[in-house]
Amino acid sequence: ALFNMPIANVTAILQVLPLTITLGAAVFFGEAVGWRRYLAILVGFIGVLLIVQPGSDGFNIFALSALAATVCVTIRDLATKNLPTTTNSVFVSMCTAFAIFAFGALGTLFEPWQAVKASHVALLFFASIALVAGYIFSVLCMRSGEVSFTSPFRYSILIWALLIGYFVFGDVPDLLTLVGAVVIVASGLFTFYRERVVTQK
Repeated sequence: ALFNMPIANVTAILQVLPLTITLGAAVFFGEAVGWRRYLAILVGFIGVLLIVQPGSDGFNIFALSALAATVCVTIRDLATKNLPTTTNSVFVSMCTAFAIFAFGALGTLFEPWQAVKASHVALLFFASIALVAGYIFSVLCMRSGEVSFTSPFRYSILIWALLIGYFVFGDVPDLLTLVGAVVIVASGLFTFYRERVVTQK
């Protein structure tokens, strides 16, 4: 999806994660979710439809790949949520890294080999550093702060995706994509707000 879609579109689709996690927690863990949050989840999915635009040229295997990534990350987060608190976070991160390595190695069997240039190695190195730093900061944030306060900050990634997509890759999102992104963010923020209201009662 990242190779074949505008980065802002992929990022916007992934921002539906808080909604899918809320829905998954209700379905699999029996967590109480009121009608307001269910309505927000439905509105968020409508925002996704505005971005992928079924029936248009933009609705293809790459858009489906972004949606599949959302489903997989939701399953990962729900599984992680169900781990005992005694489980070491570094061990979980190492398992994740190994799984990514294994699937990546498997994927190379279906792709023609291309020589890796020095510039590519440099980009991979900096991407790896950014990924590790992102995981560390994310874990520290989630463990030291309230989820209802810290999670909305994840939506700032949309701003960065739009800026990087425009200035680095020359991507200009269409109106429906921008509207869909706003709908998803608004739905997610409302969900966090309602969760905070319910937990404070």
